Amino acid sequence: MATEKISKRKIMLIGTGFVGMSFAYSLLSEKGIDELVLVDVNTDKAKGEEMDLSDGLVYAETKMKIRAGSYADAKDTNIVVLTAGIAQKPGQTRLELVKINAKITKDCCENLKANGFDGILICAGNPVDIMTYVAYKTSGLQKNHVFGSGDVLDTARLRFAISERLNVAPSNIHAYIMGEHGDSSFVSWANTYVGCKNLLEYLDEKGDVSLAELQELYIGVRDKAYKIIELKRATYYGIGLALKRIVTCVLNNERAILPVSSYQQGEYGQEGYYIGTPSIVGSNGVEEVIKLPMTDQDQELFDRSFITLRQTIKDELSDLLAEYE
Repeated sequence: MATEKISKRKIMLIGTGFVGMSFAYSLLSEKGIDELVLVDVNTDKAKGEEMDLSDGLVYAETKMKIRAGSYADAKDTNIVVLTAGIAQKPGQTRLELVKINAKITKDCCENLKANGFDGILICAGNPVDIMTYVAYKTSGLQKNHVFGSGDVLDTARLRFAISERLNVAPSNIHAYIMGEHGDSSFVSWANTYVGCKNLLEYLDEKGDVSLAELQELYIGVRDKAYKIIELKRATYYGIGLALKRIVTCVLNNERAILPVSSYQQGEYGQEGYYIGTPSIVGSNGVEEVIKLPMTDQDQELFDRSFITLRQTIKDELSDLLAEYE
């Protein structure tokens, strides 16, 4: 895939559940998309969503064509967004979804491969780092052409929470949640900035907010999905908008830095699997994993998170992926 701005802009969404359709709805405010194809194992659901979403086009920013389709549409598709899978239930961790969602992801990706898909594949099913690895193994695509939503939503939640506490605009909070999109994620506070000033220096000078307090904010951010699921059974608006942000980076070749789930090739001392790290995202997918200077504690947390994901894949998915190893 070329590294310039994509000229034909065709997107396929696989999975028309809450997350998928929140993403699809968000595209109504994005100009310049030519076509959105909705694919679901429940073809009636996909058709109904096409009809419902199309009703709003006259009031929308976009004039894209929306239609229910099939994997046969994959050959000339630029970007596939894969949201198919079962949702996280109250009290359930993301890692508990591994086996069933891995089978769904594998089936979807084998269908994409069989129909000649050769674009960018963005994964959003949970646990997203593991589903991204499954997608890479089974799709036949290049490592950098497959990546996951990773910690993009978690990071947005964190930036908003810090901005509220420090009374600074979220756009001037530069922070990243890294690692697993889940319970073993962490914040590299040494690499967090308020505008152009290091956060730790900023806190020392201000004196009225402690790092311990911000760490508590992060815990709330990390566990926010559990609270939302407890209250309304599912989360979807936030991740829908996060997926739109990622897709526009690819379509417009923004080369923006986002903490997506990227294939590791030793940038943080680990390799061979996907995990959330700040990465340059453009029309060629993940174009570079940004290497941040890590404290000893950061590195320990990263290693722990990576090893958790790697071991889960080996323990739970060896049989499913045996033919691809």
